[in-house]
Amino acid sequence: MAKEKDALKTASVLAFERKLDPSDALFYAGNWQQQDAWTPIAVREKSVRGTISNRLKTKDQDPAKLDAAIENPNLQKVDVAALPPEADTLRVRFSLRVLAGAGTPSACNSADYQDKLLGKVKEYAEAQQFTELACRYAFNLANGRFLWRNRVGAEQVEVQVAHQVEGSAAQTWTFDALALSLRGFEAGTQAKALNELGSLIAEALRGTRHLLLEITAYVRVGAGQEVFPSQELILDRSRGDKSKTLYEVNKVAAMHSQKIGNALRTIDTWYPADEQGKDLGPIAVEPYGSVTTQGKAYRQPKAKADFYTLFDGWVLKDQALSIEEQHFVMATLIRGGVFGSVE
Repeated sequence: MAKEKDALKTASVLAFERKLDPSDALFYAGNWQQQDAWTPIAVREKSVRGTISNRLKTKDQDPAKLDAAIENPNLQKVDVAALPPEADTLRVRFSLRVLAGAGTPSACNSADYQDKLLGKVKEYAEAQQFTELACRYAFNLANGRFLWRNRVGAEQVEVQVAHQVEGSAAQTWTFDALALSLRGFEAGTQAKALNELGSLIAEALRGTRHLLLEITAYVRVGAGQEVFPSQELILDRSRGDKSKTLYEVNKVAAMHSQKIGNALRTIDTWYPADEQGKDLGPIAVEPYGSVTTQGKAYRQPKAKADFYTLFDGWVLKDQALSIEEQHFVMATLIRGGVFGSVE
């Protein structure tokens, strides 16, 4: 009875700060052949007259009712961002800090639990050196995954990653983003540069160096083409009549740092296959493997593949996790969050 009473339990207060800390990404316009003159891309408002195109209820499919509905125009105000007619290239720039202390809680109200957790993290760090995770983070910088829709249909995409030391670039790597897949982590001919960048990130996660990176992507999409900064979530629609509001920083179109972070942590290929056994490629590291665009969680507690089941088994019960499961648990701690017990 005493052993059960004194059994180690998950701390009720347990929080981790994110260790990949990107800034917002700002959008600029210029030309591929002349990459020395860049102008900020502004968000502007556009008014459009649309047509009725939504799925109709059965009672509204009467021809007379449909004709009457179409007579009423679907008027909308939306924000748009686009390159000017004389520019064919989008430049996206942000900075990324990689912080030390991966796996160390920022808040924990149980000293015994923290000691046990830090012992597990130390074992992982000594055995794995954060190499696999760091290389995958580096890959997602190099392949331009953080560009999201801006990468789709681009003619050329070049990503430059600069290691900043005391305000200047100590080393810079240049990657052909379109030559790197979004569905895997095969480096190909760019392996040397990716390994160098990954080694720096791993050292920063281990706490042996300070690391600040500046990432600049050049995306050749075509003169005057629309570009896609982040869209704002407007909870109170009474504040405006626009159906789409885009994010901007000091009147410059921009992408949320959270969206950048989601792209960088899209490294989870260790989740269980779906019912059809499809190869869906990497998903973002989330406790339940949530993919909101699909409305599905790929790491179900019933399958004992979610973060909490693996984490508690690893720390509390000394269960042996596979290397892939350890990678996932540590990547979730790097992601950060509040994981305390609710009991």
